[in-house]
Amino acid sequence: MRSKYIWPVAAIFILAAGLSYYWWKDSGQITPEQLAMGRTLYDQNCASCHGINLEGQQNWRQPLPNGRLPAPPHDATGHTWHHPDDVLFRITKEGTAAVAGGGYESDMPGFGDKLTDTEIRLILAYIKSTWPDKLRERQQKVSNAR
Repeated sequence: MRSKYIWPVAAIFILAAGLSYYWWKDSGQITPEQLAMGRTLYDQNCASCHGINLEGQQNWRQPLPNGRLPAPPHDATGHTWHHPDDVLFRITKEGTAAVAGGGYESDMPGFGDKLTDTEIRLILAYIKSTWPDKLRERQQKVSNAR
């Protein structure tokens, strides 16, 4: 008798989990645990270039001898908050050159083969959590306008 309820209950659970994920992804709501995971993932994958405190590399606006730009800061002093969420996601997943196109060269690789989409979103959520409210609101408006 119980076995006939397993599949409907499992289907409801899976549907609820999926809807919860899409609600979280689109709502911008993130738990402290997810934020901590984003910080850990940032430290492991991004901090070597963008800095442990999101400070970027020195003179990040000045081209290096190879013509490429140093890694920019992701804190409020940089320009990350100027970009909508979909662009930030694509840059992280595919790399700057792939998104910029036109033969643009960058030392920023794509992490799509190393990080899941959820992990990329957690990293971006962590980065955004460090910005002042005013910048987060501005960046959200840019994202919503797309």
